[in-house]
Amino acid sequence: MIVALYEKTGNILRPWADAGYDCIALDIQHSGCTKRDGIFYQHWDALETPIPYEADTFGAASPPCDHLAVSGARWFKGKGLRALARSIELFAVAAEYFEKSDAAYFLENPVSTISTYWRKPDYTFHPWQYSGFELSDDYTKKTCLWTGGGFVMPAPFHGEVTPDDRIHKAAPGPERANFRSAMPMGFARAVFKANAPC
Repeated sequence: MIVALYEKTGNILRPWADAGYDCIALDIQHSGCTKRDGIFYQHWDALETPIPYEADTFGAASPPCDHLAVSGARWFKGKGLRALARSIELFAVAAEYFEKSDAAYFLENPVSTISTYWRKPDYTFHPWQYSGFELSDDYTKKTCLWTGGGFVMPAPFHGEVTPDDRIHKAAPGPERANFRSAMPMGFARAVFKANAPC
């Protein structure tokens, strides 16, 4: 089974689902359990409910970065210790789960303080570096990956693009965080190509 934690859009799972793998996206924003386009979307509160599935082939996690991303460092003190502790706990839930699995996996966050509290990321990338798989991913957003289980970092494959900074200029609003955190489809396809069993 392919398991994605803190995954609202299902983007990282789409290539796996298209290839016939069983896929589940767990996130607190889902309501109940529904299936769309071969992906199960299930409500899951990381701090209240154990992860109900075992990742045996591949896994991914995009823990909330609201209180960790260095882009928001100027607001850290006002958020308080409990916000920081909760964000670290959410990241730890994913790390501990995948470290006990047999799956290749990654945890992703933007440039964040996790590097200070835990360890440096294994890889970084910008979405535009995989725009050869999805031309609309021609934007910058430095993303860090902590990996394990034999994860293979895909080689960049980009088109002739001039990356923009749309993520950094996203207008305030209720969907801003979801827009900024959506997994780029080009990277999702590249990860599948590099990590799917033959």
